[in-house]
This record gives sequence, C-alpha cells and structure tokens, in this order.
Amino acid sequence: MSIKVAIVDDHAIVRAGLRQYLAEQMDLQVVAEASNGREAMDLVRAGGIDVLILDVSMPDQNGVDVLSGIRARAPELPVLILSSYPETHYATALLKQGASGYLNKECDPQEILTAVRTLSRGRRYITPAVAELLADQLGGGKAEGSPHEQLSERELQVFLRLAQGETIGAIGESLSLSVKTVSTYRTRVMEKMKLASNSDLTYYALKNGLIQ
Repeated sequence: MSIKVAIVDDHAIVRAGLRQYLAEQMDLQVVAEASNGREAMDLVRAGGIDVLILDVSMPDQNGVDVLSGIRARAPELPVLILSSYPETHYATALLKQGASGYLNKECDPQEILTAVRTLSRGRRYITPAVAELLADQLGGGKAEGSPHEQLSERELQVFLRLAQGETIGAIGESLSLSVKTVSTYRTRVMEKMKLASNSDLTYYALKNGLIQ
C-alpha cells in the first residue's frame, strides 16, 4: 500500500517539484494538492490522505490558522510543515500546536521522504536542530525561548494577524471571536512580548521573519 500524500503550497512550481520528486518513490503517491488554506480544509474534509505537507505562508490564512483548522477537523492526520522560514522562527510553536514535523525548504530532499515515511507510521519527525530548540525550552539553554514562542495557539494567531495590519474587528470575524475577546488576546500578547503597540508587533514579526 502506497502512502497517500497531499501538498499544500501557494507556489505552483513548489507543488510541481514536490509532486515529481515524490512520484519517483514506489511507496509514495500524491493524491491531492491545494494552493491556500480554504482548499487545504476541503482536502482534509474529503479524506483519503495519509500525510499532509503544509507550507506556513498561505495567501488567505497563515499556517497557524490552517494547522488549527486541520487539527479540529482531523486530529489524527499527520501534518509535515515545510517552510521557507528557519526552524527557530516557527518550529517549536507549530509542533506544540499539533504539527507532526517541521522542515525548512532548504533541507536535503531525502529528508522530506524520511519525514513523510516516519509520519505515516504514526511517529513525529524531529530534526536535530528542532530537538535542540525543544531541549533549550525545557531548561537546557534558552529556557524562555523567543517571546513569540511563549504565546498560546490563539495568541499566536491574533499576534500574526495584528502584525499584518488586520483590525480587531476583522480578526474577530475571521476567528469567530467577539471584539472583546480579541482585545483580551491582544493585551495578553502585548504583556507576554513586552511590546506597546501594533507597530511594535509588526516590527517584531518582520525582524524575526514571521511575516513577509
């Protein structure tokens, strides 16, 4: 039985390259593709996927939102994050929120195959670099990690949306939350990250490569 893989990336050339590479493997089969978060959720609802490869940067939703939606709909579906961002930016946060593995797009292609096969067996795929980050957060080195790594899943969602210039009202509508609730999350984000304004959030996100 081949491992059925779905690819979610907004760049057609990336999807095509991945599809061709995976198709060369006897035990892997690309059964679906999507270019944005909405299409990704459609794939998940349709089912028939063993492993989903997900890019963090989506045109309509950020990867945190998409991962949250996938986890709510299909909590057992293994999700491999394949991102242009270095591990230090998103890896630990997304692993804590349900991702099964995290790879940078600069990785050796063979590592993608290893990760997909590992995830298909119900295991997580953690690179040495990510393992070191996780160990640091558990007290080995940088116990606190980066400020954004201390945010909860919902706080991270709100932070990234605020950093990209969305209003509290728009965020509430997108996440099905009241304006008061979003404001509360914003306050928590500001306190945890020791920042004072939305401009500070945007500067932090740009400086740390969390948004483009």
